Amino acid sequence: MSITLREGAFAKINLTLDVLDRRADGYHDIRSVLQTISIRDVVELELGTGQPWALTCDKEDIPQDNTNLAWRAAEVFFRTAKKDPQGLTIRITKRIPAQAGLGGGSADAAAVLRALNRHYEYPFSVYALAELGAEVGSDVPFCTLGGTALAEGRGERLRKLPDLPETVFVVCKPDFSVSTPELYRRLDETAIAKRPDHKAMEAAIAKGDLGAVAENLWNVFEPVVTEEHLELNYIKSLMNSYGAMGFAMTGSGSAVYAMMPSFEYAAVVCAMLKENYPQIFIAKNV
Repeated sequence: MSITLREGAFAKINLTLDVLDRRADGYHDIRSVLQTISIRDVVELELGTGQPWALTCDKEDIPQDNTNLAWRAAEVFFRTAKKDPQGLTIRITKRIPAQAGLGGGSADAAAVLRALNRHYEYPFSVYALAELGAEVGSDVPFCTLGGTALAEGRGERLRKLPDLPETVFVVCKPDFSVSTPELYRRLDETAIAKRPDHKAMEAAIAKGDLGAVAENLWNVFEPVVTEEHLELNYIKSLMNSYGAMGFAMTGSGSAVYAMMPSFEYAAVVCAMLKENYPQIFIAKNV
Protein backbone atom coordinates (compact mmCIF):
# COMPACT_ATOMS: atom_id res chain seq x y z
CA MET A 1 0.00 0.00 0.00
CA SER A 2 1.43 3.39 -0.98
CA ILE A 3 1.81 6.40 1.30
CA THR A 4 1.89 10.08 0.28
CA LEU A 5 4.08 12.72 1.91
CA ARG A 6 3.55 16.45 1.38
CA GLU A 7 6.05 19.26 1.97
CA GLY A 8 6.28 22.99 1.24
CA ALA A 9 9.30 24.09 -0.81
CA PHE A 10 10.17 27.68 0.09
CA ALA A 11 11.96 30.17 -2.16
CA LYS A 12 15.13 31.95 -1.06
CA ILE A 13 16.49 35.43 -1.58
CA ASN A 14 20.05 36.67 -1.20
CA LEU A 15 20.26 39.61 1.19
CA THR A 16 23.93 39.81 0.27
CA LEU A 17 25.90 37.96 -2.40
CA ASP A 18 29.64 38.22 -3.01
CA VAL A 19 31.65 36.14 -5.47
CA LEU A 20 35.20 35.39 -4.36
CA ASP A 21 38.04 33.46 -6.00
CA ARG A 22 37.67 30.86 -8.72
CA ARG A 23 38.52 27.42 -7.33
CA ALA A 24 40.64 24.65 -8.80
CA ASP A 25 37.45 22.69 -9.58
CA GLY A 26 36.19 25.55 -11.77
CA TYR A 27 33.55 26.74 -9.30
CA HIS A 28 33.70 30.02 -7.39
CA ASP A 29 33.64 30.53 -3.65
CA ILE A 30 30.77 32.74 -2.56
CA ARG A 31 29.70 34.49 0.61
CA SER A 32 26.01 35.22 1.00
CA VAL A 33 23.40 35.96 3.63
CA LEU A 34 20.24 34.14 2.58
CA GLN A 35 16.62 34.23 3.71
CA THR A 36 13.73 31.88 3.00
CA ILE A 37 10.47 33.57 2.01
CA SER A 38 6.87 32.42 1.81
CA ILE A 39 6.61 31.92 -1.97
CA ARG A 40 6.51 28.15 -2.21
CA ASP A 41 6.05 25.12 -4.39
CA VAL A 42 4.26 22.03 -3.07
CA VAL A 43 6.06 18.69 -3.34
CA GLU A 44 4.25 15.37 -2.92
CA LEU A 45 6.03 12.04 -2.69
CA GLU A 46 4.14 8.79 -3.11
CA LEU A 47 6.16 5.90 -1.71
CA GLY A 48 5.48 2.22 -2.24
CA THR A 49 3.89 2.55 -5.68
CA GLY A 50 5.43 -0.70 -6.89
CA GLN A 51 6.17 1.14 -10.16
CA PRO A 52 9.33 2.65 -11.70
CA TRP A 53 10.24 6.08 -10.39
CA ALA A 54 8.36 8.97 -11.98
CA LEU A 55 8.18 12.75 -11.60
CA THR A 56 5.40 15.05 -12.73
CA CYS A 57 5.09 18.84 -12.64
CA ASP A 58 2.26 21.20 -13.53
CA LYS A 59 4.72 23.37 -15.54
CA GLU A 60 5.79 21.77 -18.80
CA ASP A 61 9.15 23.54 -19.01
CA ILE A 62 10.38 21.90 -15.78
CA PRO A 63 12.40 18.65 -16.25
CA GLN A 64 10.28 15.62 -15.43
CA ASP A 65 12.97 12.96 -15.29
CA ASN A 66 16.12 12.09 -13.35
CA THR A 67 17.72 15.44 -14.23
CA ASN A 68 15.28 17.22 -11.89
CA LEU A 69 16.96 18.16 -8.61
CA ALA A 70 14.06 16.69 -6.63
CA TRP A 71 14.64 13.28 -8.23
CA ARG A 72 18.37 13.55 -7.58
CA ALA A 73 17.72 14.45 -3.93
CA ALA A 74 15.59 11.33 -3.52
CA GLU A 75 18.36 9.21 -5.06
CA VAL A 76 20.95 10.66 -2.67
CA PHE A 77 18.69 10.16 0.35
CA PHE A 78 17.80 6.54 -0.37
CA ARG A 79 21.37 5.62 -1.29
CA THR A 80 22.81 7.17 1.87
CA ALA A 81 20.05 5.94 4.19
CA LYS A 82 20.17 2.49 2.58
CA LYS A 83 16.40 2.48 2.13
CA ASP A 84 14.22 1.30 -0.76
CA PRO A 85 10.91 3.11 -1.28
CA GLN A 86 9.51 0.22 -3.36
CA GLY A 87 8.54 2.64 -6.11
CA LEU A 88 8.36 6.44 -6.00
CA THR A 89 6.34 9.17 -7.69
CA ILE A 90 7.23 12.83 -7.11
CA ARG A 91 4.60 15.45 -7.93
CA ILE A 92 5.56 19.13 -7.96
CA THR A 93 3.13 22.04 -8.05
CA LYS A 94 5.14 25.12 -9.05
CA ARG A 95 4.64 28.66 -7.83
CA ILE A 96 8.26 29.80 -7.57
CA PRO A 97 9.27 31.29 -10.95
CA ALA A 98 11.98 29.38 -12.79
CA GLN A 99 15.33 30.96 -13.71
CA ALA A 100 14.72 33.79 -11.28
CA GLY A 101 17.46 33.42 -8.66
CA LEU A 102 14.83 32.27 -6.16
CA GLY A 103 16.15 28.70 -5.83
CA GLY A 104 12.98 26.95 -7.00
CA GLY A 105 14.62 23.69 -8.08
CA SER A 106 16.81 23.67 -4.98
CA ALA A 107 13.77 24.31 -2.77
CA ASP A 108 12.01 21.29 -4.32
CA ALA A 109 15.07 19.11 -3.68
CA ALA A 110 15.28 20.32 -0.08
CA ALA A 111 11.58 19.57 0.43
CA VAL A 112 12.18 15.99 -0.75
CA LEU A 113 15.02 15.60 1.75
CA ARG A 114 13.00 17.01 4.66
CA ALA A 115 9.90 14.94 3.88
CA LEU A 116 11.85 11.67 3.57
CA ASN A 117 13.90 12.40 6.70
CA ARG A 118 10.72 12.97 8.69
CA HIS A 119 9.02 9.86 7.26
CA TYR A 120 11.95 7.63 8.22
CA GLU A 121 12.07 9.14 11.74
CA TYR A 122 15.03 11.46 11.30
CA PRO A 123 18.05 9.31 10.44
CA PHE A 124 19.91 12.56 9.64
CA SER A 125 20.30 15.75 11.68
CA VAL A 126 19.35 18.94 9.87
CA TYR A 127 23.01 19.73 9.17
CA ALA A 128 23.72 16.18 7.97
CA LEU A 129 20.68 16.51 5.71
CA ALA A 130 22.09 19.78 4.39
CA GLU A 131 25.34 17.96 3.61
CA LEU A 132 23.35 15.49 1.52
CA GLY A 133 21.84 18.48 -0.25
CA ALA A 134 25.34 19.67 -1.22
CA GLU A 135 25.61 16.56 -3.42
CA VAL A 136 22.58 17.80 -5.38
CA GLY A 137 23.18 21.54 -5.84
CA SER A 138 24.80 24.63 -4.33
CA ASP A 139 21.58 26.18 -2.95
CA VAL A 140 20.09 22.92 -1.65
CA PRO A 141 21.94 22.97 1.73
CA PHE A 142 20.52 26.38 2.64
CA CYS A 143 17.04 25.51 1.35
CA THR A 144 17.17 22.41 3.57
CA LEU A 145 18.10 24.49 6.64
CA GLY A 146 15.88 27.51 5.91
CA GLY A 147 15.48 30.70 7.94
CA THR A 148 18.36 33.20 7.88
CA ALA A 149 21.93 32.00 7.40
CA LEU A 150 25.38 32.87 6.08
CA ALA A 151 26.55 30.54 3.30
CA GLU A 152 30.17 30.18 2.20
CA GLY A 153 32.21 27.91 -0.07
CA ARG A 154 29.91 26.79 -2.89
CA GLY A 155 27.02 27.34 -0.49
CA GLU A 156 27.56 24.19 1.54
CA ARG A 157 29.15 25.85 4.58
CA LEU A 158 26.30 27.31 6.62
CA ARG A 159 26.07 29.34 9.80
CA LYS A 160 22.62 30.01 11.21
CA LEU A 161 21.85 33.65 11.97
CA PRO A 162 19.11 35.13 14.18
CA ASP A 163 15.69 35.22 12.57
CA LEU A 164 14.66 38.50 10.99
CA PRO A 165 11.68 40.28 12.51
CA GLU A 166 8.60 39.81 10.35
CA THR A 167 9.35 41.47 7.03
CA VAL A 168 7.19 42.11 3.95
CA PHE A 169 8.83 41.63 0.55
CA VAL A 170 7.70 42.34 -2.99
CA VAL A 171 9.35 40.00 -5.51
CA CYS A 172 9.22 40.81 -9.23
CA LYS A 173 10.42 38.43 -11.96
CA PRO A 174 10.92 40.16 -15.34
CA ASP A 175 10.40 38.19 -18.55
CA PHE A 176 14.10 37.67 -19.25
CA SER A 177 16.41 35.13 -17.65
CA VAL A 178 20.18 35.05 -17.26
CA SER A 179 22.72 32.26 -17.85
CA THR A 180 24.46 31.72 -14.51
CA PRO A 181 27.70 30.28 -16.02
CA GLU A 182 27.85 33.19 -18.46
CA LEU A 183 27.34 35.64 -15.61
CA TYR A 184 30.22 34.15 -13.62
CA ARG A 185 32.39 34.39 -16.75
CA ARG A 186 31.53 38.05 -17.19
CA LEU A 187 32.14 38.77 -13.52
CA ASP A 188 35.63 37.19 -13.84
CA GLU A 189 36.36 39.80 -16.52
CA THR A 190 34.95 42.71 -14.49
CA ALA A 191 36.50 44.72 -11.68
CA ILE A 192 34.01 44.47 -8.83
CA ALA A 193 33.57 48.07 -7.69
CA LYS A 194 31.40 47.36 -4.66
CA ARG A 195 31.08 44.34 -2.41
CA PRO A 196 28.55 43.67 0.34
CA ASP A 197 29.45 44.48 3.93
CA HIS A 198 28.69 41.18 5.63
CA LYS A 199 29.74 42.38 9.08
CA ALA A 200 27.29 45.27 8.87
CA MET A 201 24.55 42.94 7.61
CA GLU A 202 25.12 40.44 10.42
CA ALA A 203 25.13 43.25 13.01
CA ALA A 204 21.85 44.60 11.61
CA ILE A 205 20.27 41.14 11.73
CA ALA A 206 21.51 40.56 15.28
CA LYS A 207 19.86 43.83 16.37
CA GLY A 208 16.67 43.13 14.43
CA ASP A 209 17.19 46.50 12.71
CA LEU A 210 15.29 46.17 9.43
CA GLY A 211 16.29 49.65 8.30
CA ALA A 212 19.97 48.72 8.57
CA VAL A 213 19.32 45.37 6.88
CA ALA A 214 17.69 47.24 3.98
CA GLU A 215 20.64 49.64 3.74
CA ASN A 216 23.10 46.75 3.41
CA LEU A 217 21.37 44.72 0.68
CA TRP A 218 23.86 44.13 -2.14
CA ASN A 219 24.50 41.57 -4.89
CA VAL A 220 27.69 41.79 -6.98
CA PHE A 221 25.91 40.25 -9.97
CA GLU A 222 23.37 43.06 -10.15
CA PRO A 223 25.46 45.73 -11.96
CA VAL A 224 26.55 43.16 -14.57
CA VAL A 225 22.97 42.08 -15.28
CA THR A 226 21.68 45.66 -15.28
CA GLU A 227 24.18 46.62 -18.03
CA GLU A 228 22.15 44.55 -20.49
CA HIS A 229 18.74 44.79 -18.83
CA LEU A 230 18.06 48.38 -17.85
CA GLU A 231 14.47 47.55 -16.95
CA LEU A 232 15.81 46.39 -13.57
CA ASN A 233 16.45 50.06 -12.84
CA TYR A 234 12.84 50.87 -13.77
CA ILE A 235 11.50 48.17 -11.43
CA LYS A 236 13.70 49.32 -8.54
CA SER A 237 12.86 52.98 -9.20
CA LEU A 238 9.15 52.26 -8.99
CA MET A 239 9.65 50.20 -5.81
CA ASN A 240 11.57 53.11 -4.35
CA SER A 241 8.88 55.62 -5.34
CA TYR A 242 6.28 53.67 -3.41
CA GLY A 243 8.12 53.31 -0.14
CA ALA A 244 10.65 50.47 -0.45
CA MET A 245 13.14 50.41 2.42
CA GLY A 246 15.71 48.74 0.17
CA PHE A 247 15.90 46.47 -2.86
CA ALA A 248 18.26 44.09 -4.65
CA MET A 249 18.44 41.37 -7.26
CA THR A 250 18.47 37.82 -5.90
CA GLY A 251 20.97 35.17 -6.97
CA SER A 252 22.05 35.49 -10.58
CA GLY A 253 18.67 37.02 -11.40
CA SER A 254 16.52 38.01 -12.89
CA ALA A 255 14.10 38.52 -9.97
CA VAL A 256 14.33 41.75 -7.97
CA TYR A 257 12.87 42.12 -4.48
CA ALA A 258 12.12 45.03 -2.20
CA MET A 259 11.78 45.20 1.57
CA MET A 260 8.55 47.10 2.28
CA PRO A 261 7.43 48.85 5.49
CA SER A 262 3.97 47.22 5.42
CA PHE A 263 1.64 44.98 3.43
CA GLU A 264 -0.28 48.08 2.29
CA TYR A 265 2.81 49.61 0.67
CA ALA A 266 3.63 46.23 -0.89
CA ALA A 267 0.14 45.99 -2.39
CA VAL A 268 0.57 49.39 -4.05
CA VAL A 269 3.88 48.35 -5.62
CA CYS A 270 2.29 45.14 -6.91
CA ALA A 271 -0.61 47.06 -8.42
CA MET A 272 1.77 49.44 -10.20
CA LEU A 273 3.98 46.69 -11.64
CA LYS A 274 1.52 43.89 -12.33
CA GLU A 275 0.42 44.97 -15.81
CA ASN A 276 3.97 44.82 -17.19
CA TYR A 277 5.28 42.13 -14.84
CA PRO A 278 2.66 39.48 -14.11
CA GLN A 279 5.12 37.37 -12.09
CA ILE A 280 4.99 39.57 -9.00
CA PHE A 281 4.47 38.40 -5.44
CA ILE A 282 4.05 39.65 -1.89
CA ALA A 283 5.93 37.45 0.57
CA LYS A 284 7.08 37.28 4.18
CA ASN A 285 10.22 35.80 5.71
CA VAL A 286 9.91 32.18 6.86
